[in-house]
Amino acid sequence: MLAVESYHCERCGSDFVSCMALKYHFRRRHLGKVHCENCGQEVLREKLQDHSKSVHDRSTMETHKLNWENLEERNIKHKATKISKTCRMCSRCFGTVLSRENHEIQEHHFTASKRAQMSAGFSLHNMLECKSPQELQRFADEKIHPASGPLRAACVAEIAVLVQRIQDCFPVRDPRVIQAGSYIKGTDTRGCSEIDIVLFSDVFANANHCKKQLREGLDALRKNLKQTSYGNRILMGKRAPLSLRFNFLCTGSLHSHSFEIMAYYDVLGPTPSADLKLHLYRKLYLCKDSDEAQLCALALLPYQVDFVKASVGRVKELVRLVIHWFKTSFANPTEENKFRRLPSSYTMELLTIYVWELAGKPLLFSLVQGLRAVLKLLVQYTEIDIVWHRHYHRKFPVFVKVNQKHTRPFILDPVNPTVNVCDTCNAWDEVAHVARCSLLKPLFSRVRAEPPWLFTNNW
Repeated sequence: MLAVESYHCERCGSDFVSCMALKYHFRRRHLGKVHCENCGQEVLREKLQDHSKSVHDRSTMETHKLNWENLEERNIKHKATKISKTCRMCSRCFGTVLSRENHEIQEHHFTASKRAQMSAGFSLHNMLECKSPQELQRFADEKIHPASGPLRAACVAEIAVLVQRIQDCFPVRDPRVIQAGSYIKGTDTRGCSEIDIVLFSDVFANANHCKKQLREGLDALRKNLKQTSYGNRILMGKRAPLSLRFNFLCTGSLHSHSFEIMAYYDVLGPTPSADLKLHLYRKLYLCKDSDEAQLCALALLPYQVDFVKASVGRVKELVRLVIHWFKTSFANPTEENKFRRLPSSYTMELLTIYVWELAGKPLLFSLVQGLRAVLKLLVQYTEIDIVWHRHYHRKFPVFVKVNQKHTRPFILDPVNPTVNVCDTCNAWDEVAHVARCSLLKPLFSRVRAEPPWLFTNNW
């Protein structure tokens, strides 16, 4: 079979079948234009100065006006350090996602054809090769769902003992323990089980010495855990600034759990008032230290767990399929794109719950139809705009300000109105490509939307 040579545009990444078509495209779309360094938009060279004055100067004035509405906010420093604006090839950070994408095209020649080569990596015996809902269910029962019966009971017992050991080995007396992660939410799979542990103590309330105390406390915990009877089954990960990470080989070393342990003081307490939570939201919005914001947000972890756990069991089965799809459908990053970051498990949990809610929250439904709906939404990721109002209302000032300047894809954390969980990914275009390829696999062959999933016909 002859290979068809393609010609790609260095400006926008579009591919063409002939050099003549490429030249015509360039003359019509790009000739005489340059990219604005502030927003990445392509404008005529002679109009660049007018564009900067009319768009960016006005934007700056509006920003200052917004900040001065509240005296407390006038010293806000706007940060552009989120992963979504970081180049997946060289880790350079930009002011907008569009600027980052233009940089990847021009500097790294990251065209549509190159993206296709670097994104998809379907594993052998992928669940997408199943040819019927019944075959998919068998696949899920055998290879995705966590173990049940005596094996699960033994696993639960071992985890409970280890959590108690963690509490005992931590060099702070009687910390309050919070547990989160996919294992706690009920969305863990046979190959992916995450357990987050937060140790709350008033010892860390002194902000001036907090980070030093945290590091010393976690280092001591690391050393103490290795000296316990479980030490030979704990595989420590690389040191992280604010956490301790390790894998724990569980129940005869048949499977493992990924642990992440963090510590801080309990900003909210076990039974916070509504006003106290709103005060925390304001503090997070105004915080100029990303580490401090991350630590303060730990107090919201129980509410994230409750949000996901409240879903019916069938939704958690669908979440497991989506997580498994992520683990088995993408190519591993190479040295060239080693800074690529895919969406977090929490992001995909929220997206799956949203799609289920669009379907009317059915108690029972086809997993094939549900997975197809999630993948179809991922294909058009630029249309994702999701907000829940269970922990903050529509007129809450922090939500209003975040919502005014948000960019898509946008999934606002249902318990934290300052965080768009989609910002942890800089490869949504790759996610869309792999989702598009997945919809062509045998699992979805001749599958059409059925009630209550008819709304996906508009996608």
